[in-house]
Amino acid sequence: MSAHFGTRLRKGAVNTTVAALAVAALAASQAPDVTADGHGRQTAADTPSSAESGSGTGDSATGNSPYYTDLPPLKSPNPAPSESSATTPAAGGTTEAGIPATVLDAYKKAEAELAQSKPGCNLPWQLLAAIGKVESGQARGGNVTADGTTISPILGPILNGVGFANISDTDNGAYDGDSTYDRAVGPMQFIPSTWAWAGRDGNADGKKDPNNIYDAALAAGHYLCRYDWDMSATSGMRSAILSYNNSTDYLNTVLSWLEYYRKGTHEIPDGTGTVPDNRSDDDSGYTPASPSTPSTPSTPSTPSTPSTPDKPSGPTTPSTPTPTPTPTPTPTDTVGHLEDAGTASLTAMAGDAFTDRISTRAETAAGKAVAKVRIRFTIVGDTDATFTGGESVATVVTGATGIALAPALQAGEKTGGFTVRATVVGRTLSALDYKATVTARAADTLARTSGTTLTCTAGGEFADLVEVKATYKGAVADKVAATATLIKSADDTTTNDKGPYFKDAAGNPVRALDLQTDANGLLQLPKLYADDTVGAYLLRITTTGGATLTVELTVTAAATTTPSPTPSESGSTTADS
Repeated sequence: MSAHFGTRLRKGAVNTTVAALAVAALAASQAPDVTADGHGRQTAADTPSSAESGSGTGDSATGNSPYYTDLPPLKSPNPAPSESSATTPAAGGTTEAGIPATVLDAYKKAEAELAQSKPGCNLPWQLLAAIGKVESGQARGGNVTADGTTISPILGPILNGVGFANISDTDNGAYDGDSTYDRAVGPMQFIPSTWAWAGRDGNADGKKDPNNIYDAALAAGHYLCRYDWDMSATSGMRSAILSYNNSTDYLNTVLSWLEYYRKGTHEIPDGTGTVPDNRSDDDSGYTPASPSTPSTPSTPSTPSTPSTPDKPSGPTTPSTPTPTPTPTPTPTDTVGHLEDAGTASLTAMAGDAFTDRISTRAETAAGKAVAKVRIRFTIVGDTDATFTGGESVATVVTGATGIALAPALQAGEKTGGFTVRATVVGRTLSALDYKATVTARAADTLARTSGTTLTCTAGGEFADLVEVKATYKGAVADKVAATATLIKSADDTTTNDKGPYFKDAAGNPVRALDLQTDANGLLQLPKLYADDTVGAYLLRITTTGGATLTVELTVTAAATTTPSPTPSESGSTTADS
C-alpha cells in the first residue's frame, strides 16, 4: 500500500507541472479574461460563484462526483498522426492522444448538432473529449458497442453524504440501480436527477440513455450551452465547466486535456484506449488502515498509599450557560408548498408559442409568500416542446410576491399532452404539475388565389392549376395538413369514380390527395385531367381545423369537325357544272 501511495505522489507531482503548463497555454491562447498564478491555477477572483456558474450539488451535471485526475503528457502530437497510422496507437505520449472511434464520432456529431441548434455557444468537440476523459477515461477506453452503449455500466460512488454529496434517489434505481441514493451514470457521469431534464437522443434510436456515448455527449453539449455561455470566450468556458463539476482542480484538469486535444488527436479502435489510474477520491480516507502491532504490556507499578481526602468545600454557584444561537433559516427552508398563481389554460398549435405562461408561488405552511427562492420548471413527457431558447428546464427566482414566472413555452411539431413540473431547488417538497397540450396545425379559411374558371374538353387536361391560400385567424396557416378530393356531389362527398382526376407518380388516375400548405400558407394542386365523361364536377379541399373550399370543374364535349370533300368529289362537281 505504501509503495503504491508513493508512486501516486510522484506521478501527481509531474502532473501538477503538466497542468500548470497546459492551463497557462490555454490562458495565453484564448480571450484575455483568464488570470493564472505562477502555478497555472486560476486566481480566486476568476472563479465564478455558484450562482454565476449554475453549480452546486443540486445543479451540477455530476453531483460533483469524483473524477480522474491524470493529466496529459507534456508533449502533445503536433501535427496529429496521419490517417494511415490512425488505427495503430503510437508510442509514448501520442497513445494518450488517441480517442476510440465511436467515442470520437459521438463528440464530433454533438459539436455539429450544437453548431446548428446553438451557434452562439461555439462548442468545440475537444471540450467534450476533455470532459469525457476526466469523467470516464473516454468510456473506459472505448469499451462500447457499435451503437455507442457502454458494454458494462459506468457508475460513480454512492452519493450518501459520506465523503460525497448527499443525494437521495430520484429515479427509483432506473439508471444507477440504487433506489436509496443517486449515483453518477455513464461515460459523461450524469446524476439521474440531471439526466431527467438534460438527457438527449443523440443516435436517433428513440431513447435517451445516459449509458450511450452519443446520447451522453449531446446531453453534455446542451448542458454546457444552456445559459448561452460562449465557449470561444474563456469566461464562458470556465463557467460552463464549473457548472459541470464545481471544483477548480476539476476545471484545471479539463482545461489541460482540452489544450492537449486541440494540439492533435487521432482515432483508435474501440476498446484500445488508455484508462486513467488516479481519481480525485483516491485519498478520501476510506482505505482501511493497517492494524498496528500491539505493544508489549508494561509491568504494573506498585499502588501508592491513598492520601487523606480533602475536606469538601461548600457548593459553588453554577455559571449561567451561554445559549446556543439558533441558525437563521434561509428563504428556501421556510417554503412549505408551491401554489399555482393563476396560470391559464396551456394550449398551443404545433409550431406556435404558448400565449400563456406558467406562474408559481412559493408559500410558507401558513400561506405567506416566500421571496428569493429558486423554482425549477422541467418539461416532462413525450414532447418536443421547449422553453424559449430551446431548453427543457429553466430555473427562476421568486420575486417579492413569492411568484416565479416561467419562460414562455414553444410548441414543437409533436401533438398531444405533456407536463411542466415545478419544484423548489434545495428542498424535497411535493412538485406542482401543469398540464399543457399541443394541437395540430390548423386553418379556418381557404380561398383561391385566382378566380379563373376551370374548364376543359373531354379527354384533355385543365390549362390552369388550382391554388389556394390557408389562413388561421387572419394569419398565414403554414404546414397545415389538407386533402383534395373529387367528390360525387355537394350532398355526397365520397370520392367520384369518373370525371376529372390527378395522376400519381406512375401516371395512374387518382381522385384524392393528401397535401400540406407551404411556409406561405399556399397549396398548389397538381395538374388536373379529364376522362371522356362530360359534365359538371366538384373538387373539395379541406384542412385540419375545419376550413373547406369547393371548386367547380366543367368538362365539355370535344368539338366535332365537318370532313372536307375529297379531290374526286371536287372534280365531279366542277364537271357537272
